[in-house]
Amino acid sequence: MMDHVRDLASVRDATERLLKAAGELDNASAAEPSRLPGWNRGHVLAHLARNADALVNVLDGRPMYVSGDARDADIERDAPRPLDVQLADLRDSSARFQETGSAPADWSRTVELRNGVTDTAARVPFRRWVEVALHHVDLGIGYELEDLPAEFVTREAGFLAERFDGYKDVPPTGLATDEGQVWTTGGGAAGDPVTVRGPAADLLGWLSGRRDGSALRVEGGTLPTLPSL
Repeated sequence: MMDHVRDLASVRDATERLLKAAGELDNASAAEPSRLPGWNRGHVLAHLARNADALVNVLDGRPMYVSGDARDADIERDAPRPLDVQLADLRDSSARFQETGSAPADWSRTVELRNGVTDTAARVPFRRWVEVALHHVDLGIGYELEDLPAEFVTREAGFLAERFDGYKDVPPTGLATDEGQVWTTGGGAAGDPVTVRGPAADLLGWLSGRRDGSALRVEGGTLPTLPSL
C-alpha cells in the first residue's frame, strides 16, 4: 500500500536536500553539463520545476503536459536562467505540489500521466520523489546513488522491475541485491533465465540507465539490455 502522506514528507526532504546542494553552485557551474546527455544542470533544474507543476496538473485531473513538444520547449526556455531564479522557481513549484498533495482527495482514484500511462493518485508522490532523488544524482555535484535513502533504493528498484516485467526484449531475469532484496523482471524474450546480483545502488543504477551494470554479477547468461526510460 502506498502511503502518500509519508511519501510527500520524503519528497519535501529530498527537495530541501537538492536545493541546499544546488545553492552551492554559481551561474557558471549551473550551466555546465549534467550527467544526462544533452542537458546541462540548468536543464535538470528547469525540468524539476516544470515536472512539479505537471504533477499538480495530474492530481487536479488535467493533462500532465500540453504536449511533448511544449514540455521540451519549456525546459529549453527555462534552462538558461540565473541560478537564483532557477532555485526560487523550483522551491515555489515544489510548494505548489506539496499544497495540492496535502488537500483532501480520493487517493485510490486513477490518474493519467504522460503517453497514456495511468496509475493510482497515491503513487504520484512517490513518482515525484523519484524525479527529485535521481535528478539530484544527475546534477553531478557530489550526491551519488549510494547516498540515496535505503528505502528509496529498494522501492525504486522494485518499481522498475515491475515496469520491465514481461518486456519483449528481456529474458526472464531474477534480480538480487547483496543486501537481500529480490525481484523478477523481463520474461518477454526467449532464452534461459538469468540472475543479476550486486549492491543495491549498482542494481538501481543499471535499472534506471545511470550505470552500465559492469559492477553487477550475472548468472546463467549475459547482462540483459533494458529499454530506455
